Amino acid sequence: MDFRFSDVQESMAKVVRNFANKVLLPKYGYWDEKEEFPYEQWAKMAELDLLGLRISEQYGGQEADCVTAGLIAEELARGDFNCSYGVLMNCLVGDILDRFATELVKTNWLTKMATGEKIVCIALTEPHAGCDAAAISTRAIKKGNNYVLNGEKSAISLLRAANAAVVFTKTDPTARAKGISAFLVPLDQPGITIQSYPDMGSKAIVRGSLFLDDVVVPAENLIGDEGGGFIQVMQAFDYSRVIIALMCLGAAQKTIEETIEYVKQRNVFGQPLAKFEGISFPLMEWLTRLEAARWLCYRTLWLRDEGLPHTKEAAMCKWLCPEISVTAIHDCLLIHGHYGYTREFPVEQRMRDVIGLQIGDGTAQVQKIIISREVFGREYLPY
Repeated sequence: MDFRFSDVQESMAKVVRNFANKVLLPKYGYWDEKEEFPYEQWAKMAELDLLGLRISEQYGGQEADCVTAGLIAEELARGDFNCSYGVLMNCLVGDILDRFATELVKTNWLTKMATGEKIVCIALTEPHAGCDAAAISTRAIKKGNNYVLNGEKSAISLLRAANAAVVFTKTDPTARAKGISAFLVPLDQPGITIQSYPDMGSKAIVRGSLFLDDVVVPAENLIGDEGGGFIQVMQAFDYSRVIIALMCLGAAQKTIEETIEYVKQRNVFGQPLAKFEGISFPLMEWLTRLEAARWLCYRTLWLRDEGLPHTKEAAMCKWLCPEISVTAIHDCLLIHGHYGYTREFPVEQRMRDVIGLQIGDGTAQVQKIIISREVFGREYLPY
């Protein structure tokens, strides 16, 4: 067993950590306050080739392994949690397009995603169908060489900044999961309306709802085969859930490090706060939990790189890591006292931001269902 990162991975992590601290962290709160997408930071990440990590080299990407992509996402989240969505979304969308899209779609979109010129989001969730993705009702009906899409998609990260969306629809409404198909839909099409959300956190990822009213999409924008969409996204979730977990851990780790420095300098009863075991012991406990969770994540990404089963492990990461991270950040907020409740420190924003990913890509309850399914077998599913 070898738990070391390669020299190349270590070097990349060092460069990205420096970038996150010097470039991303100083403006982390700015984008939250303005509720704006960080185009400026997105372009700088593209200059460092961080947006094409999992895109094939022939389309301008780095074709990096999954472990490397996870490492980069974790480091970016230490600086600006919302900017780490650049790795998350481009890896998720890039994986789906690279494996299943037509050559025309790959050429037109993957190359520009890698350079940061184009942003593509995922439109799966609907108002009545979140965790039960097979229950979506958005329709795609084939008419000649086109498909006509109608429906509503909700909770879409990056929507208001995106140029296109991978939209999951029903091409066979009687077939549940086997009737779901995916399409690359440019968002400048007639019949598209976008509505923004007044979110609690992660305001910079500009989430929203997408309304499709007789939107015409050419048949070559079908991703994979008709009825293959559900399998595509489920396989991709086995990867994105681990990236999410590492993003949360990165934000929590940075918060603990900042809190350690704070309690060294903050005095109470004539002593630094750090001398009180009621302060230092909980921080050390969180560091231990984060370290254990981190290695579960990297083992899961290693399993994916090796082509080995990892659905159960990915669900474990997605359930455990956001929960640990939110609670650790909350403890740090309390240790900061009333300052932690202000915007003087980034701890309150990190807590708001990370909470969102206790929901995204499947709630903790759904992850436990997945783990149970993998352990007990499908015959013991509650549905």
